[in-house]
Amino acid sequence: MAEAMESEVIAPFTLALPEAEALPLVCDSPHSGTVYPADFGAAVAPERLRAGEDTHVDALWEAIPRVGGTLLAATFPRVYIDPNRMLDDMDPEQLDGPWPTPLAPGEKTRLGYGLIWRNIDAATPIYDRRLAVAEVRSRIDHYYRPYHAALAEAVEGAHRRFGAVWHLNLHSMPNNAYERLKIQSPHPLADFVLGDRDGSTCEPGLVDLVEAELRRMGYTVARNDPYKGVQLIAQIGRPAERRNSLQIEIRRPLYMDEQTRERNDGFAALQRDLTLLTLRIAEYVRRQI
Repeated sequence: MAEAMESEVIAPFTLALPEAEALPLVCDSPHSGTVYPADFGAAVAPERLRAGEDTHVDALWEAIPRVGGTLLAATFPRVYIDPNRMLDDMDPEQLDGPWPTPLAPGEKTRLGYGLIWRNIDAATPIYDRRLAVAEVRSRIDHYYRPYHAALAEAVEGAHRRFGAVWHLNLHSMPNNAYERLKIQSPHPLADFVLGDRDGSTCEPGLVDLVEAELRRMGYTVARNDPYKGVQLIAQIGRPAERRNSLQIEIRRPLYMDEQTRERNDGFAALQRDLTLLTLRIAEYVRRQI
């Protein structure tokens, strides 16, 4: 199991290539990184910072290469820089000087969860300082851009070869997701949330398949509530061009202790179920090409 640590130099991602006959199935886990760069300079204890991790998500989906898919995973933590945000999705008040290009912070940035996280929760700021423009640009150049380049290469390569691609953007979500997002919900958080930006990023066949398989396994499933998907699936998902992108969120208590980040007794069973789901997805993709 990977543990949080500080490092001077970090390879920004791991890339697991197909071990079976290749399929146009590209999966990425942008928030499972647990290696903290030494230049982070956070004012929060490391164990608090870990609340931002989608810890173990890449391990839950480790079967993807075995069925012919590609699995990309960030090694750096999202609280350092979030590869699932646009480069202009930044709060200018976090910076010690002007940013060289226009910024367009979104709603999650207002809450403290933009390209560079401001808070670890509503009451706890991550920094006791403003960030230097140069250090933010360094994070972009050394972590954000390489991750996006690797993902783009995998997606575009699959589309060139097969004329189609199916992308899964893999995440986990805290049990208090509604509270964190300041949403009043009449129902509890589902075990899985499938995000396709209200049907705009993925052809319905794959979404229907994933939902049906998960429900058959006994999990509760919601679509686009409370997570619709943000930058990565919006960029990649253009179903009219046979470019499909689906975000999958897993409720963290299913597989880990949210306080310690340790795998709990449910991890092995969930991993087995996701291995079966991965097989079903691979069969589906194979029928489409």
